[in-house]
Amino acid sequence: MPSAKRGSRVLEYALVFLIAVTLNFFLPRMMPGNPLVLLAGVDVGTMTPEERQQVLERVGLDQPLWKQYLVYWRDLLRGDFGYSYRQKLPIKEMLAERLPWTLLITGSSLVLSGIVGIALGAIAAWNHARPVDAGSLWFMIWLNSLPSFWLGMLAIAVVAVRWRLLPSFGAVTPGVTLEGMEQLLDAAKHAILPIVTLSVLSVPGIFVTMRYSMLNVLGADFVRTARAKGLKESTVLFRHVVRNALAPVITILAIRLGFAFGGTVVIETVFSYPGLGRLIYEAVAGRDYPVLQAAFLVITVAVLLSNLLADLLYPLLDPRARAR
Repeated sequence: MPSAKRGSRVLEYALVFLIAVTLNFFLPRMMPGNPLVLLAGVDVGTMTPEERQQVLERVGLDQPLWKQYLVYWRDLLRGDFGYSYRQKLPIKEMLAERLPWTLLITGSSLVLSGIVGIALGAIAAWNHARPVDAGSLWFMIWLNSLPSFWLGMLAIAVVAVRWRLLPSFGAVTPGVTLEGMEQLLDAAKHAILPIVTLSVLSVPGIFVTMRYSMLNVLGADFVRTARAKGLKESTVLFRHVVRNALAPVITILAIRLGFAFGGTVVIETVFSYPGLGRLIYEAVAGRDYPVLQAAFLVITVAVLLSNLLADLLYPLLDPRARAR
């Protein structure tokens, strides 16, 4: 990608970020009802006038709108996401506590599903129009139709309850103090079921992308030329077909990396896993609007950065895109 075009793309993402932050600021203030309820997450009817005035000053609603907007930007640049009156904690601390757990399971599932999806997609495409291809394609379609909550509950019922192989909830064993390797192993045991469940749900999309990408590459002229030169089929597969088919898959994985920061509300709720997705569920249930506002902003920024990463990676993976 030429430097001028790359700079133009960065400016486009910066503009989208500016719009996203602006919408995140204005939406609670433009919605019907008392903005104090939306921004502070408190029951105004139970507050005294003095308490209400204190909260107004705390969230800045006693200032002109333009000043509130500038203060909002200033706080964001400082990493200040506000205060949760429901939890009596700074939102930054809540996000910092939950985000590592989310990245543990979503990042691990992204790697695992990527490896499995790419491998199975490559095998299916290499055996195109054979029983292996048709069977794996139909299996992936069926797998993709499974509800995430049902799959998570099935994993708990079978693996955790019936077989008693792994814990069924949480990120660590409650009431037990562990250190060093024991602590890491305990956290790993609690993360296995959420990681496997997320991976199973993610594999079909990666499989389909890899399969169709490989089918397009298999019909290319350079593949026929490689075979005409008498190269081994394994050489054609790995050096020519798989290598050129990976670009769209890597791009999709880079984009999914952004959504990984948001976790998955359903899976984290089913397994009671203390990640960002679970925090979003708790904020919705408790009407903690400032926490929701901050969580959505984190997810927006992560998705924008991952899309930018995908745009920058694609020309490196596919030389044909550099000339466009």
